[in-house]
Amino acid sequence: MPNFTKTAIKQSFIKLLNERPMKQITVRDIVEDCGINRNSFYYHFADIPTLLEEIITDEATAIINAHPHIDSIDECVAASMEFARQNKRLVMHIYQSVNRELYEHYLWQVTEAVVTVYADKLLAGHPIRDEDRRLFIRYYKCVCFGLTTEWVRSGMREDMEQDMLRICELKRGMAEEMLKRCMES
Repeated sequence: MPNFTKTAIKQSFIKLLNERPMKQITVRDIVEDCGINRNSFYYHFADIPTLLEEIITDEATAIINAHPHIDSIDECVAASMEFARQNKRLVMHIYQSVNRELYEHYLWQVTEAVVTVYADKLLAGHPIRDEDRRLFIRYYKCVCFGLTTEWVRSGMREDMEQDMLRICELKRGMAEEMLKRCMES
């Protein structure tokens, strides 16, 4: 059975993060918003960063589970950007806070998962070394992470998103070329 108090705390915090910067949110704000007492908050979470970390982990898991099939690097980048696009103000408030590292950790988890799904599909049945598979995943993980981080850093501007999609378009076929070279060596 889901814990309704814990869920209410998370929903209140997400709502508040969409309204104002993280440094302006207190435990008192959260408990007043969801109608519980402070002890209930501290029963579930040690502090606000612990709450944030659990929310980010939950979201990362949800996005990873929502993408069991990835057919291109474009889809990897789009999946990495999905949560940020849906929660722009929240992400910007986290990104501009002292908790940026938590968002980057979340993004790293998501990009690693979606790139691994893509790599497993592309590389399946091809005789390549484990070392090359690992390097392939690392390279594309860094590409997706870097593009998404740059987009968030820019304030998630639409022109930047279009540039990122254009980069993916220009890179089309490179993964297959890398696979070909892996099989040749």
